[in-house]
Amino acid sequence: MLFFTLLFLAQVLVSALAAPVVTERAGGGVTAALASAVSSFTPYIQFARAAYCTNGASVWNCGAACKAISDFQIYAGGGDGAATPSWFVGWSPSLNSIVVAHEGTDPTNFLSLVNDIDWVPNKMDQAYFKGISSAIQVHGGFQDTFKRSASSILAAVKKVMAAKSSSKVTLVGHSLGGALALLDTIYLKIQIPSITTKTVTLGGPRAGNPAFAAYLNSFDLTRITHRQDPIPIVPGRLMGFAHPQGMRLDASGNSWYNCPGSDNTDGRCSTGAVANIFVGDIFDHLGSYNNLFVGSIHC
Repeated sequence: MLFFTLLFLAQVLVSALAAPVVTERAGGGVTAALASAVSSFTPYIQFARAAYCTNGASVWNCGAACKAISDFQIYAGGGDGAATPSWFVGWSPSLNSIVVAHEGTDPTNFLSLVNDIDWVPNKMDQAYFKGISSAIQVHGGFQDTFKRSASSILAAVKKVMAAKSSSKVTLVGHSLGGALALLDTIYLKIQIPSITTKTVTLGGPRAGNPAFAAYLNSFDLTRITHRQDPIPIVPGRLMGFAHPQGMRLDASGNSWYNCPGSDNTDGRCSTGAVANIFVGDIFDHLGSYNNLFVGSIHC
């Protein structure tokens, strides 16, 4: 386990070498988030937690996270927790929405780490993203990982849509799972134009180039980061990667801020708070988010 954890940290280091050092500054349109808005994210955090604990099964029995959202009706699950992160699709009566959730990177699993290491930007595969501009590029490893579950997730979403007569789809994920949720957002909208989406990611890395980020800006998207988590600052911007807009930052465990823009360098926001990985803290990657921790070790 220690070997793979060290390999994971080494990959973060390599990816971040091209991340520019930024100077913290005040302003940037940052405002304190309302307590009601913060608490409203708890169900999405629970779904992200559950994705690590379902182990690809289509049975809703994964411990504390599943108990916290006990009304959820799971329709399909898959993945192997390695090359293909675990995922599930189902219906949330409380959200009145179809939910798609992805597990993130497991630093103890070599195949899971390989998904992150292939960071070279690639054009989006027209077999999945028909008609999308060739200028839009995405992290190669993330796209390859996405492909391994895309068709199964699409089929499951269509099944729930038919059963519940709903076109609302919520996509969630932590870490690598957040990147996959972004790709799902684009893919499902292209495949099923009638749907409306809401995407919530936790501790997600940069997944594509500025054109990719700009494309996502038209979607309902919230990115949540926690304190000194270094994952949201990789891969580096000088390597051609960017975040889409739409972020709330948990800066201290109790103080949450709305951070407008894609890579807001205000010290209360992710890019400003973590100027480089040497001031980051990998343990903050797991939370807490609303006093909840996310990851396979918390199942």
